Amino acid sequence: MHTRTLGTTGPQVSALGLGCMGMSALYGEADRAESIATIHAALDAGITLLDTGDFYAMGHNEMLIGEALRTAPAALREQARVSVKFGALRDPDGGWSGYDGRPAAVRNFAAYSLQRLGVDHLDVYRIARLDPGVPIEETVGAIAELVEKGYVRHIGLSEVGADTIRRAAATAPISDLQIEYSLISRGIEDEVLPTTRDLGISVTAYGVLSRGLISGHFTPDRRLAPNDFRAVSPRFQGENLQHNLGLVEALRTIAAQKGVTVAQIAIAWVLSRGEDIVPLVGARTRERLAESLGALDVTLDDADLAAVERAVPADAAAGDRYPAAQMAHLGSK
Repeated sequence: MHTRTLGTTGPQVSALGLGCMGMSALYGEADRAESIATIHAALDAGITLLDTGDFYAMGHNEMLIGEALRTAPAALREQARVSVKFGALRDPDGGWSGYDGRPAAVRNFAAYSLQRLGVDHLDVYRIARLDPGVPIEETVGAIAELVEKGYVRHIGLSEVGADTIRRAAATAPISDLQIEYSLISRGIEDEVLPTTRDLGISVTAYGVLSRGLISGHFTPDRRLAPNDFRAVSPRFQGENLQHNLGLVEALRTIAAQKGVTVAQIAIAWVLSRGEDIVPLVGARTRERLAESLGALDVTLDDADLAAVERAVPADAAAGDRYPAAQMAHLGSK
């Protein structure tokens, strides 16, 4: 497994990370035993970065990872690096109530995460979205205090703009920014990516297969469960879906010429963007994990990259990546 470093201050991790959210929430039912087996398979294959959020199924995902780590061989458990997002407020009905970045809340969230994961420290800790009522300096400052006490190793950010990144970095060393980045979600290239590179901050890219949309496995007649986020995601609706799956078919032609899968070429494209970018793959099964790992063996030369970007140009996707209300919140800088 190739490795990369999270920023100039962060840990060395595998070139691919495993995003574990789908094992607990937002993508329909998941198989607990298969989820744990998939985490074990990822660790055995050399993946060291496991990503979660304390609000993924209200702590379920952290407990799942905690169980997987407890039952993994000691050598694999010790190499694991866990990245945790916090701050999202939920209710018993599964609703969302904003974000809480107050220092007292930061300490509270961290205490519960340490317990659920069964660890004595969190490798990367970050608020999931900017709390518009709390200056980022206060939130990051609270995480920095946890670093001083040994409960957190590295400070991260998630889904924020260039100005917030600079303000946060002026407060404490920032290792990594987690943000969506894929062939059909390239908004970070204008301002965010130049800012992180200027500051020596790495990018953990989630959504590299756009929630399965550009995996090559999503079909127009697929029926989604009511608790599947994609049932309300604009890119998966009606004419948007038909247009976006047309992009996938164009990508499939190039993948076939390379002798690889659509998912592998889409992940390889993100890997090609720079050594400072670590793609998170959201595999929920060992089969999908094995396919994703195959992307590490895909080499894209200049001609390949040009062909991929002709097939899927920047801004070619139809529909926003989130419903309107969530997109409005992401406008926070």
